[in-house]
Amino acid sequence: MPTLIEKPTLITAAGNKPKTIEEYAGRVNTGHTGVSVARMVSPEGWLEPGQRPEFEEITVVLKGMLRVEYEGGVFDVKAGQAIVTHPGEWIRYGSPEAGGAEYMAICLPAFSPDTVHRDE
Repeated sequence: MPTLIEKPTLITAAGNKPKTIEEYAGRVNTGHTGVSVARMVSPEGWLEPGQRPEFEEITVVLKGMLRVEYEGGVFDVKAGQAIVTHPGEWIRYGSPEAGGAEYMAICLPAFSPDTVHRDE
């Protein structure tokens, strides 16, 4: 029988400004360890610390633009586009444009504070 996820769990985000994280599936909301699926809403000017996660992350931008910095440069990922970041590579996310960004993040295995390895 399918499992209905009635609502996401709100999770505190890292960064210089408040960002909304709604986890639908993952370690917190459903106990999934193999995958996490979350909707994010970040305000204009939001920037999180750099990180070198142990998981793959597939990010689909729904509204606005999400800036993804990596060791070799920068991608500006716009609504309707997606980006895949790979385990072990350094990345940093931000939403510098007016209106911020709304996006879905899928992490394989599931996101964990213990495996994200944020910069200090």
